[in-house]
Amino acid sequence: MRQRVVRVALTAALVAVVLLAVPLALAIRSSLYADQRDTLERAALSGAVRVSPDYVTGDPVELPGPPPGGRLGLYDPALRLRAGTGPRTGDTVVRRALGAEVVRGRSGGDLVVAVPVSHAERVIGVVRASSPAAAVRDRVLLAWAVLAGVCALALTVAVLVARRQARALAAPLEDLSRHCRAVTAGDLSARAAPSNVAEIDQVARTHNEMLHGLTELLRHERDFTANASHQLRTPLTGLQLTLEAGLAQDDDAQARPALEEALATTRRLHGTVEEVLRLSRSRGLPRQPAPDTPVPRLLRETEESWHGLFARDGRRLECGTPEASDDIRVPGASVTEILGVLLDNARVHGRGTVRLTARDLGEAVAFDVTDEGAVESEAAQLFDRGHTGSAPGSGIGLSLARDLAVSLGGRLSLTGRRPATFTLLVPVRREEAGPAGGG
Repeated sequence: MRQRVVRVALTAALVAVVLLAVPLALAIRSSLYADQRDTLERAALSGAVRVSPDYVTGDPVELPGPPPGGRLGLYDPALRLRAGTGPRTGDTVVRRALGAEVVRGRSGGDLVVAVPVSHAERVIGVVRASSPAAAVRDRVLLAWAVLAGVCALALTVAVLVARRQARALAAPLEDLSRHCRAVTAGDLSARAAPSNVAEIDQVARTHNEMLHGLTELLRHERDFTANASHQLRTPLTGLQLTLEAGLAQDDDAQARPALEEALATTRRLHGTVEEVLRLSRSRGLPRQPAPDTPVPRLLRETEESWHGLFARDGRRLECGTPEASDDIRVPGASVTEILGVLLDNARVHGRGTVRLTARDLGEAVAFDVTDEGAVESEAAQLFDRGHTGSAPGSGIGLSLARDLAVSLGGRLSLTGRRPATFTLLVPVRREEAGPAGGG
């Protein structure tokens, strides 16, 4: 911006200087030449009044002194020099002056003025005054040099003033930009400072007000999430303890499987609350949890948790790990939540058999969730919060799953429309093999 302001100011100053300097330079040139011709004409007129009609009979003529650096001479009607200095024979200017008119012109590099001398309504001679045109040209060049210096000084002052104004305008904008970058980096306490420019101050105030409102909104959302998670976590913990106590005391073979399933469901719900609370406390990209669960075990636990729901709907769930080994670990709680969202999405919106497989990609594991249905919505809209298409739902599940995937440093995407396939990429950590036992 600073350079742009300087360029605009310099361009405006340059245009103004050109519009003023060029006509002024031409006026100076015309004025200096006109002044010199006026000087020559006054000298010629002064000489003409001293010429006596008797000079033609040999009466001597006393002409005044010539103009500085010039010559002054008297010519008779035969164009002969009779007194003073000048060419021995009158030139074209002298010949034209014999027509009883004052003539201005050039001759041989000189400025020339010829004034006729009349007696009894008859021209009896011509007084010719001349000076070198080079002398006037030198004065014109000197005046132009002074004018150019003044223009250069004006442009220099314009540049200095423009740079100062550019700093005054750019500094608050640069400060506002730094605060915006700080906010982008996660510092919601950054505020733009006031400046001496009213328009920029208005932008800064609007920015600060917007940031304050955004901060309050985020604070209320975090507080609500934290409060809701806390209030849910307390009764869930109590319910979990109650179920564990019931399992320890109840020997009923029929009630025990139901209590175990309820306890497992409570633990999963407790994990979900913890994951949501972790996301609500994060700033920017959430910190990645440590990989702690082998992929085969995670898939077995997922199948155990979900096969009953699919069976009640008359559908099958198939889980397999054809390419995953036990030394590959992923963040179990987060990946379980994401797979839960995908499986629930396949159960509600898909049809037929659902297959969950894991593929070892070296630095990452790809979890594929496939059903026999089709996806009609645009891929970019599927993960928008609140988008449900024509099917019932809140439109939160896939959006939450995507946020959880990003928090793991991974990615969740739609990789197939028919059959519908969602793929979760998760960075992995491999367990190093222990030292071999000695014999």
